[in-house]
This record gives sequence, C-alpha cells and structure tokens, in this order.
Amino acid sequence: MLHISRKNNNRTISGISVNNPLLLFIFSVIIFGCSEDKLQPPVLQTLNEAEMPTQESRSDKILFSDNGKLKAILYANHMKMYDRKRETLLDTMRIEFFNDKQQRTTVLTAMRGRFDGQTNNMYAMDSVVVKNDSGTVLKSEELMWRNRDRKIVTEKFVTIVSPKEKIQGYGLVADQNLDNYVIYKPAIVTASDNMAGGTK
Repeated sequence: MLHISRKNNNRTISGISVNNPLLLFIFSVIIFGCSEDKLQPPVLQTLNEAEMPTQESRSDKILFSDNGKLKAILYANHMKMYDRKRETLLDTMRIEFFNDKQQRTTVLTAMRGRFDGQTNNMYAMDSVVVKNDSGTVLKSEELMWRNRDRKIVTEKFVTIVSPKEKIQGYGLVADQNLDNYVIYKPAIVTASDNMAGGTK
C-alpha cells in the first residue's frame, strides 16, 4: 500500500526521500495515474440499435385482412418488433386461419416464429403443428406460410395424418386449410379408415 507522509519540508514516498519538486510531481503522476486506471469502471460498449427491438409486447395479437375480410389472427406470448429489419420475432405462437365466409378453418401452433414485414410471410419453428376442422394434422419442425398465395410450404421432414392416411416425407406445399397438399419426397404412406381419430 502506498504511504505518503510529510517530514520537515521533504515528502517520503515508499521510503524514498524526494527533495526535488519536479521529481515529486513525476512520481505522483506515475503512481496515482496507475491507481486511477485500476479504479475506473469498465466502459460498456454501445449496443447496436439495429439489434435492439423497437417495441416489445406480451400476450398480443396481429390481424391479417384482405379487402376488409379477416384472413388470419396471430397470437403470441411475446413479440419483439424490429422496424429497421422489418420483422417481428415471436415466442409461443398461434395462428388461426379463416375462409372467405369468415369461418375458422385451420390452427397453427409453434414454439417460435418470425413475421417478415416486407413479404408478410410467416415462419414457424420448433414443434410446429397445423390442424384443420376436418381432422387433418400436419407436423414439422419448420414451415412457412406464404402470404401471396396463402400456401404452407417447407423443405423439412413432415408428417400428415388424415382420416384416410398417414404420409411422411420431405418437402411440402399445401393450402392453408390442408384440404390439398403435395409431399415431394414421400417416405412412408399408410392407409387407414380413421387414421387421425386418435390425434384430436
């Protein structure tokens, strides 16, 4: 520990007698300068504004409409909106799709999601499940709802269970009601009279 004491007209720094005022000043600058550097708190780097959400909300919803008709409702437990990137990140999401008669036809759920504000496309990730009112169930780890033609598409592995069949494979294009769908690389196809009955 640095000790400074006064004896007569001289100052003693750690046992060194200093008579010259200039040397005393230089010693003081060096010693105290080092001490101050150690005591100064670290400077926090400025966060990139593009990485920070512009808005955040919990238990919120977004309505999608076309010519005044409701097409879909998006619910999420947590939304993070980024204006610069024009996207919204979602946690624990649910989307309800409606037909032209304003009747709900399909429900999509996922643990995570992303809404692209430039294309209005919706991306669902992690434990994705899509169910329609006819009893057809689609499962995948990732898919996209394409706004321009209201299609559900993915290149990932999918499982579709309907009252008539169970199909598994890679790559899918389907209408949002799951009435019509195509799996590009089917791997397993099983026919059944009531295959989806146990999935409700």
